[in-house]
Amino acid sequence: MPPETPSPARRHAVAACGDPSVVEGPLQGYHHETYVFPLPGEAGAAVAVRWKCREPRAGLLWFDRRCFDSEEQLLDALSGRITGIPGVTEFGGLRLQRFVEGRTLGALRASGLSVPGPLLRQVVGLFRELAGVTPETLVVKRRCEARDRPESGDTNGFLERLVCFTEENVYRANLETFGRLFADLGVDEDAFRNLRKHVSGLTERPFCLLHADLHRENFVVDDRQRLWTIDWELAMLGDPLYDLATHLYLMRYPRSQARELTGRWVSTVEEVRPGGSRGWRHDLGLLMDYKRAQSVFTDVIRAALSPGSGPGPGRDRLDRAGGKLNRILAGAAVPLGLASVPDPDRIAGALARWRRTHAGDGTVGSPHE
Repeated sequence: MPPETPSPARRHAVAACGDPSVVEGPLQGYHHETYVFPLPGEAGAAVAVRWKCREPRAGLLWFDRRCFDSEEQLLDALSGRITGIPGVTEFGGLRLQRFVEGRTLGALRASGLSVPGPLLRQVVGLFRELAGVTPETLVVKRRCEARDRPESGDTNGFLERLVCFTEENVYRANLETFGRLFADLGVDEDAFRNLRKHVSGLTERPFCLLHADLHRENFVVDDRQRLWTIDWELAMLGDPLYDLATHLYLMRYPRSQARELTGRWVSTVEEVRPGGSRGWRHDLGLLMDYKRAQSVFTDVIRAALSPGSGPGPGRDRLDRAGGKLNRILAGAAVPLGLASVPDPDRIAGALARWRRTHAGDGTVGSPHE
């Protein structure tokens, strides 16, 4: 059998460093195929510096809106303004990000566990710096359409565009393939009408830069206990409270620490961006409800496409998927206006039926996230 042809990402990595033996990868990840390597002349340096080269994986479903034209351009513009972000260099025509050596926060403290105080203070520091980056002071090329750029302060317009993206690019765009599965779970287009009604009436707040994906795997802790923030692809300009809501939803802090962080966030953002936390007591819950609702549409598709929920020896995994989706649907029942939530067995059965129906069309087992 002939040797497998290297992927474009690996070819670029080898071409950049000149030595295939020092290329590490592909690293674990869904959206990109990533390789890490030193640049020529840096392999023996006293302080090891490695860079990463990555390419989008083929055939992916993208469930989040992209705002900036280039993550590397954004990181360049944020250099000196945001602490603990990867540096960027250009070598051989490639724009490379520095690979942050360390362990992810998720590897150190799993979801649901508290975050050590020194690291939590650095999270608050990150929010402080984000609040200081305003639409007027960030000059970076953007890819989003004009309608996805509401004026600063228009928090309702900002959230409406996110709801539209979920409805049009996640639900409707995949309705032909997943419509029956959504219907079996009690979710239809009425859910979006209910969601819009539920989250309406937000307070105006001045906009700033948002990372928009601050979860435990996007924080890296180095050997000096410094917190680095990676994966800025979903960054956008918008309602600062949305960044806090997304962070709380994804981090799954213990309740007491979530309250502590929220209090620190409020005082910190107000110092830097007066009015940035206005109305938070009312609006934070609504924004988190949007995240719960968004999760229904993305996680149903992911569960259906996951090889672990397929026919054969994965019945226990199918049952776990049913349990997980039951919890997600229950969490979103109010904002989506769901009359009832199917039990885990019924959800597992719906997933199994969907997979049997699509077993021969090339959909099942696709490398989607």
